[in-house]
Amino acid sequence: MADDTRRLTVKIKRYDPEKDAPPRWEQFTIDAHPMDRVLDVLQNIKWQQDETIGLRRSCAHGVCGSDAMRINGHNALACKILVKNLKADTVTLEPILGLPVVKDLIVDMKPFFDHYKAVMPYLVNDEPPPTTERLQSPAERARFDDSTKCILCACCTTSCPPFWGDGKYVGPAAIVNAHRFIFDSRDRGAAERLDILNDAEGVWRCRTVFNCTSACPRDIKVTEAIQEVKRVMLTGHIDLEASAEAVEA
Repeated sequence: MADDTRRLTVKIKRYDPEKDAPPRWEQFTIDAHPMDRVLDVLQNIKWQQDETIGLRRSCAHGVCGSDAMRINGHNALACKILVKNLKADTVTLEPILGLPVVKDLIVDMKPFFDHYKAVMPYLVNDEPPPTTERLQSPAERARFDDSTKCILCACCTTSCPPFWGDGKYVGPAAIVNAHRFIFDSRDRGAAERLDILNDAEGVWRCRTVFNCTSACPRDIKVTEAIQEVKRVMLTGHIDLEASAEAVEA
């Protein structure tokens, strides 16, 4: 083993619906470079030791969000966690919680995307289109900038205790994507979205645990966005401009 490599024990929660009931743990040992990512480690195990391991990945650069999983008990993107930042030489990998497991680290994302689609995550504006773009001021654009960063990885929603207990809850990601359009000065569908979210399975299910904010790989202020949607429902007022400080940032 080269001096700059690190020997890891990787414990993977395995589940094959054709033969496993309940899920089981399987352990692998592998040498990894400090600058390898957990995704690299996992792929090397698959390629070199057990090709039957099920995982989902795509861009491998923290943009697609497809390799979300629980790493040492916390939701994260495997492509963003470096070996050098792992605190121990034992790594546990599990599927994200609250969604049906298809195989090993692969979950069925359909319930998550059904919640996402339910909040109308698209611009609504039936006014006659202008001859150019629908213009916004820098302050209007900055108002919803944070919630445009969502990559739909489900890290926030599947770290949320209320979602674990009630899969009907729309979840943090859906609310963040509703927020993105509720506070868009060009949009005219805010009232309909707020009506959808003003429900027992909408924003009021949030218990302000902050797990969602901690889990977000894009550093979105998820809990803050949820509170802003609640505030609009209570006050009936939508502030469509960010502060000067936010615009400068």
